[in-house]
Amino acid sequence: MYVYSAILTGKHWSDNEVRALINIWSDEKIQQMLEGATRNKEIFEEIARRLMKRGIDRDWKQCRTKYKNLKYEYRALQKENEHLGNPKRKMRFYDEVDSILRRQPLGPSSWGCESSSLLSGTKNFSHEIKCLK
Repeated sequence: MYVYSAILTGKHWSDNEVRALINIWSDEKIQQMLEGATRNKEIFEEIARRLMKRGIDRDWKQCRTKYKNLKYEYRALQKENEHLGNPKRKMRFYDEVDSILRRQPLGPSSWGCESSSLLSGTKNFSHEIKCLK
């Protein structure tokens, strides 16, 4: 799945890029727009604009692909864990994706630090690199 994503998008996503995408995805407005939307190009264009404000250059197709891949991996892992009874493996960013899909707020503890400028939407990622998982 990741090889396909990398080929499709042209370059791998860094952890900070994924965290920023997840943070934007966790925004209640974005979640409401995504809910039940079949034509979602405009939503992912908005996500790409928000990423650009944070210094991350990704187009709407790359954002949509990463979003779909995260959801797919999460759901596949959920299904596998339900079948096996106990989690044998875990995906990167599982807790963050889980809290979004279960509609639980992403608090600072989800990001591994007391306070994070990433959660407030600022552009400086130096703080996040030190405090995030």
